[in-house]
This record gives sequence, C-alpha cells and structure tokens, in this order.
Amino acid sequence: MMEVLPGDVVLRRKGPVFHQGIALGDDRVLHNTPLRGEHVSSLEEFGRGKSVRSRQLGETQRARALYHAQGAAKGEARRYNLFRNNCEHTVSRAITGKPRSPQLVAVAAGVVAGAAVLVAIRHPVAAAAIGYGLWRRLRKPR
Repeated sequence: MMEVLPGDVVLRRKGPVFHQGIALGDDRVLHNTPLRGEHVSSLEEFGRGKSVRSRQLGETQRARALYHAQGAAKGEARRYNLFRNNCEHTVSRAITGKPRSPQLVAVAAGVVAGAAVLVAIRHPVAAAAIGYGLWRRLRKPR
C-alpha cells in the first residue's frame, strides 16, 4: 500500500464495489457501515483482511476531508442509509460538501439495463414496440 496521508481516501474491495473511508492518521479511518453508521476504526479493521488502497487528494481537498472527518469522529456522525448516506456519500460529503454515490448510480443503471434485457427476452413484441417508438423519435429532424 502506498503512503496514506491524513485526509486521503482509503478503499478496499467489497464485492463488485469499493468500501471507502477517510484516513485520519495514526492508522485510524472514518468510514460508514450499515451496523455502526459513520465511525472511526483502525485501518486494519477497515481492511477486514483485504488489500487497502489509497487515493491521494490535493492539499485543499485533503484539508477539507480531514476537517469533516474529525467533526464526524467527535460525535457529528450520521447513520447509515444505502440510498442517502452510504460510505461513498460520507467520503464525497467530506471532500466536496455534496453527498454523491457514483457506484450506487452505476449499480442501479445495471439493474435497469438488466430488467430491459429481461423484458426484451420475455416479451419481444413489447420490446420491439418500445424500440420502434424510440427509433421514430430519434429519426425525426429537429
């Protein structure tokens, strides 16, 4: 693992996505889990026996992330919510001030695409009608 500076993002693989946290220094990490919400644990506990990587941030982003993470570590922590406050939301909020979860959006898009394929396979006439309607709209000159 490369050098982790306080305020950097730490990541470990968790199935098809990455679990994320903010390094606080002294081998401590702020992260967000379903059972404990936002909390501080050791880097070893964060890793859970898996390889931990880091994403180094610029000095300003690192300072902002560290400021937020230290506030959360002092009792301003939020409860976990898969759709509104997962580990990626915690990290994004710390860095940018806005909670975002691109991994969640990507997984949701995959589910929608999978459902569309299933509809196309199970109901080809309906899929063809939807496809034809889209084709007609895209074909119209603007």
